[in-house]
Amino acid sequence: MDKNNKSILDEIHKGAKMGMDSISYVTEKVGDENFKDNLAYQYNQYGDILEQVNNVYQKYGDIPNDNDIMAKTMSWTGIQMNTIKDKSNSHIADMLIQGTTMGIIEGRKLLNNNPNADAEIVKILDNFVKMQENNVEKLKTFL
Repeated sequence: MDKNNKSILDEIHKGAKMGMDSISYVTEKVGDENFKDNLAYQYNQYGDILEQVNNVYQKYGDIPNDNDIMAKTMSWTGIQMNTIKDKSNSHIADMLIQGTTMGIIEGRKLLNNNPNADAEIVKILDNFVKMQENNVEKLKTFL
């Protein structure tokens, strides 16, 4: 696998892991069962993307870099600090929308700036971005 395709896969992998981590950090703070169900569905979608990425890595005999402890720690700390005073659905949805929007922007940049990327990787990335866009729309109902 060439360096560019690996870089794209690494970004998708990082984004999917971050989405799953964020959801797992906030779900324990959510009391609304409808919101929890929505978050569980989103978590599974991120897991599906992660599985697709891991299959491509495996196809090329490569493995993802899974050692971003600093980012994970910062994410957890940020969520804990941001939910000390406000655990409302609206506030949690707002936080998730902001994070997901950052992922959408990064994904769109990757799509726009890598026209020669492997078609299979582009398809995964495009599905990932569209999934995140749909998730933002669903999260808006909890604002």
